[in-house]
Amino acid sequence: MENFCVRDILKATGGKLLCGDESTEIVNFATNSGKSAPGLMFAPIIGERVDGHRFIAGAFECGASGTLTQRAEAADEVIDRWKKNNEQPKPVILVNDTVEAMQRTARAYEGRLHLKKAGVTGSVGKTTTKEMIACALSGGLKVFKTAGNANSQIGVPVTLMNISSQDEAAVIEMGMSEEGEMKRLATLLTLDTVVITNIGVSHIEQLGTQENILREKWHITDALRDGGTILLNGDDPLLMAKARRCRQETQDDTTGLGKRKLHIYTFGRGSECDYRAQNIETDEHGISFEMIHGDVCQPVSLRVFGEHNVNNALAALAVSESFGVELKAAAQALSEYTGVAMRQQITVKDNITFIDDSYNASPDSMRAGINVLCQMPAKYRVAVLADMLELGDNTKEYHRQVGEYAGSCGIDELVLYGELSRCIGYGAEQYTKLIHHFDSLEEVVKHLKEHLKEGTAVLFKGSRGMKLNEVVDSLLDRI
Repeated sequence: MENFCVRDILKATGGKLLCGDESTEIVNFATNSGKSAPGLMFAPIIGERVDGHRFIAGAFECGASGTLTQRAEAADEVIDRWKKNNEQPKPVILVNDTVEAMQRTARAYEGRLHLKKAGVTGSVGKTTTKEMIACALSGGLKVFKTAGNANSQIGVPVTLMNISSQDEAAVIEMGMSEEGEMKRLATLLTLDTVVITNIGVSHIEQLGTQENILREKWHITDALRDGGTILLNGDDPLLMAKARRCRQETQDDTTGLGKRKLHIYTFGRGSECDYRAQNIETDEHGISFEMIHGDVCQPVSLRVFGEHNVNNALAALAVSESFGVELKAAAQALSEYTGVAMRQQITVKDNITFIDDSYNASPDSMRAGINVLCQMPAKYRVAVLADMLELGDNTKEYHRQVGEYAGSCGIDELVLYGELSRCIGYGAEQYTKLIHHFDSLEEVVKHLKEHLKEGTAVLFKGSRGMKLNEVVDSLLDRI
């Protein structure tokens, strides 16, 4: 935050200043006491197992310029110490809820900003799409983007408060896992463009159906200004159907558009898509295609693999056009994009190609990862697959389907880790007998070190909690 002080936080939150100077400048919040520093205000969060109010004193020891608290007594110790030592007290603000206070502060700060903003959500590919949009926009604008995948009820407000007056565009990743979360996030900002990448089965355990997931994610459009743009993946059946309904009923509140005049476009490989890819080709350097939009034909070359990245690039180009960036410049910027850590990061060592896609997993992203593996120029292809978590009642069937897909694609060998991954093996066994299951990461590492040979391409894919990244780090001697 720039030119923002305790007085502004008090106004935004309706909080009460227990002590300290209300003119103290604050640049952002810290929710980790150990990462508190001058200029940051500590925001203690009450979690399921840990109450951050225990660490208020520690935050000040690390240099915090102030703290929020929703428990007045939690700050008594540090306030008493200041009085006893005759020290100048730092600001302590009493609020009803610390997370809500951060969000209200972010909303107040966001209202001062004057730049174009794009919001990105979806079941799979949010972070990669966000990165590609930011990359394309950099062809003509100074771009701010969400760091990593800070897309939560805490991550989004912290992100907004990091935007500076020098930024000309911002790309904000917005996630949800439960009902009501996206609606709350949408109240924090005003967007010029929203992108929905797809509607899969991530978080279906909490929301029940894909239709419910779409209904929840659609609340990102609540943040759109009048005249804003909605970009939907036209290759996703639910999103294409939604696009058709919205175009037919733009004055019907049930579409989620209300009385605003909004532009709706689709992107994808289908002939009906507004931003369409044709002549897709893959070689050892990456993937290339032509983007068609009306009478425009823009060649695009990417230094990454996987046809799903074609759709990500189409979304990036569509946002660039809506923000006034020349398509040729946006495409040139995209040609420098090389991917995100643990998201299909390709490393070659000893003539073995390692595809680290271990950040997270769902059925759709598993299939996308397998497709990338199959596109690699290799003599032998190995898929190291671990459990996909939080998929609800049909989780075993989703795993079986992934195995069937891997087998039908001609994967030479499967290395499986985790109890649910056994179902991947059941789905693949009709295609290959080279299926190995292990109960520990150490066993996976041992097997791969003994059996990986030159000319092999190996994919690592599983939910974050399965920690397959540790296997990759071990094989690449990073640990």
